Amino acid sequence: MDRGLRVARAVTFVYFILNGTLLGMWVVMIPAVEERVGISHATLGGFLVLLGVGAFAGMQLGGRLCDRIGSRLVVPGAAVLCGATLVLPGLADRPWALGAALLVFGFGNGTLDAGMNAHAVQVEHAYGRPVMSAFHATFSVGGVLAALAGAAAFGLGWGVPAALTAVGVLGAAVALAAARGLLPAVSHEPADGHEAGAPARGSRAVPTRIWLLAVLAFLVMLCEGAANDWSALHLKTVLGAPESTAAFAYGTFAAAMTVGRLLADGVSARFGSTNVLRYGSALAAGGITLVALAPWIPAALAGWALFGLGLSGCVPQLFSAAGHADPAAAGANVSRVAGLGYIGMLAGPAVIGWLTHLMDLNHTFLLPALFCVVAAAAAGVLRTPAVTGADARPRSAEAAS
Repeated sequence: MDRGLRVARAVTFVYFILNGTLLGMWVVMIPAVEERVGISHATLGGFLVLLGVGAFAGMQLGGRLCDRIGSRLVVPGAAVLCGATLVLPGLADRPWALGAALLVFGFGNGTLDAGMNAHAVQVEHAYGRPVMSAFHATFSVGGVLAALAGAAAFGLGWGVPAALTAVGVLGAAVALAAARGLLPAVSHEPADGHEAGAPARGSRAVPTRIWLLAVLAFLVMLCEGAANDWSALHLKTVLGAPESTAAFAYGTFAAAMTVGRLLADGVSARFGSTNVLRYGSALAAGGITLVALAPWIPAALAGWALFGLGLSGCVPQLFSAAGHADPAAAGANVSRVAGLGYIGMLAGPAVIGWLTHLMDLNHTFLLPALFCVVAAAAAGVLRTPAVTGADARPRSAEAAS
């Protein structure tokens, strides 16, 4: 295998870890920033919506830029922007300043997210086999590094501005150092016959299949968002677990998801991405149903583990399918699917919270179970007709799906 391709894959891992670290560093600093600015939890929740709005806008721009000038330029530029804007929340001393800082930081994070996923699709295409899930697994590694960096900074007595500045500057340096390993842009002939790079390309109608993938991403990532914010609270309030035990609910879910993503590429290569989505969603539906009905803590933990394992391979398959649907518009298509999925992740905790006014918390989890069933039933959208020519993506196992 070409050495440059192996380097490009390794560098893609670096950017996924970097994104996880930069975003995770903000998460680690949230309590200190909240105290510094003097705002309530409710106000902070509203500002987090601004972070999401900025991320969504950044994803849309980043995806289109990747299609026009290539991810080799977009990814390092977006990573430097993300690192630079990470400093801003730490400098904010008034509510309006924090809101503006999170909007800008979200934009940088979203641009990087779209760019690195577009490059991951390009690497996967060159490999000729599934490699996307492993990239998403290493994003979680960045969160662990952020937690360690935050603990070290507090241990050294650093303030929030100093900690965020140090990580942001280091992140920008890593982004620039890794840029040489990214793959160059590849010229593709668009599906509608327009010349590559022509303005008409941006005006083409988005295929219905892309929107279906985006809707599925919304449903699946809503489920993931619900687990992120409500898993520990479920064990504590519904099953009466102490806080130390309740923390294991999210830990079990996250660990199962990470392990599942490390294994999902091999499973997809052998059995096809359609089966990964179909049976993974079905397993997730069973897991979260077990959580909803479990009367004992061990059963609930088992349910959260099954939920994470089942969901683990779903999102990477959807992103990958969007990127390979039309190589000439890979960045834009990935940004559409990722953008709607990101909205789902933000909406998940809010939807569950609203439902708790109508029913017990454990019963609200039947809605994510329903969404997983829908995803399993609609998994056939990942199937594509046989493609020939330079843009064909080898999917040896897909025929068996």
